Amino acid sequence: MFRRTFWFTAGAAAGVWATTKVNRKLKQLTPESLAAQAADKAIETGRRIKDFALDVRESMARREAELGEALGLEAPVDPALPVRRHYAVEAAETPGPDRSLEATDRRTFPYNSYNRNEDH
Repeated sequence: MFRRTFWFTAGAAAGVWATTKVNRKLKQLTPESLAAQAADKAIETGRRIKDFALDVRESMARREAELGEALGLEAPVDPALPVRRHYAVEAAETPGPDRSLEATDRRTFPYNSYNRNEDH
């Protein structure tokens, strides 16, 4: 008698356990749950990519500083040397007798740059 009761109880418990397990899996496979899981994974991937980009930027700045130090780019400039003025964009028009070079060294728009390294 007790053996039958034991096995009946064990079977009922296994049935309840299996039913709850299947119901949980079915809830995980609903469209809303799948969309939420995909969104969570996308957010986590975005965080990882952002952390990677920040690490790369930090390492790049550190390496650039090392190279600048090794090449002497950070060395103080000798004041006796002549200073050459650098223009980011060539003048759109040549200065006339009444216009100075200062008025023509600005970027004119529309400006089309062919520099692929320039930020867009």
